[in-house]
Amino acid sequence: MEGFGDAARVPAPVAVFEALGSRSGRGRAQGGSGPDPAEGEELADPEAVARAICLRLLTDRARPRQELVQALRKRGVPDEAAAVVLERFGDVGLIDDAVFAGQWVHSRHEGRGLGRRAIAIELRRKGVDDEVAGEALAEIDTEAEEQRARRLVDRKLQTVHGEIDAAVARRMLGMLARKGYPAGVAYRVVKEAVAEHAAELAEQLPAGQDD
Repeated sequence: MEGFGDAARVPAPVAVFEALGSRSGRGRAQGGSGPDPAEGEELADPEAVARAICLRLLTDRARPRQELVQALRKRGVPDEAAAVVLERFGDVGLIDDAVFAGQWVHSRHEGRGLGRRAIAIELRRKGVDDEVAGEALAEIDTEAEEQRARRLVDRKLQTVHGEIDAAVARRMLGMLARKGYPAGVAYRVVKEAVAEHAAELAEQLPAGQDD
């Protein structure tokens, strides 16, 4: 399951639940559980159902608006009721795509080692506006991206036994490409890392003896 860790969990104070008009919010905020109201045969109160579903999902982790829209549709909540509830959640700060994007960028870059291009694709698939995503991705500059790529390459090179040849370098380039790093960054990082590792290995060889 994709997530951000405890630091990114969305706070759910009782006051917020009450402001949203959710009678079930207090129990859920304190760890209560119950059947998903969307599992009933009919939605007697679509907005109440939408609130309960959103609150349950948001106490797990931050989520973008579009992800919640899809979750509500999947459970049969009418679009009109969903729009009303999502608007209220946005007003009190429980839904904020900019905050979500910032958390996602940090988590995927530091935790999974993804480059900006790969993270941008993920955010687009999650329905985050390109402009919002771009602002979040701006936190990763070229230097930070190169440093993260270098850590990935160094870790992989530590597992290589024997000579670090062209085949190894190609595997490193392929790994960085799959993680969304630009070709220029990948080539520069791999070239420098391979050269440094080769120099370190040469220093570890026993010194030659004169005849």
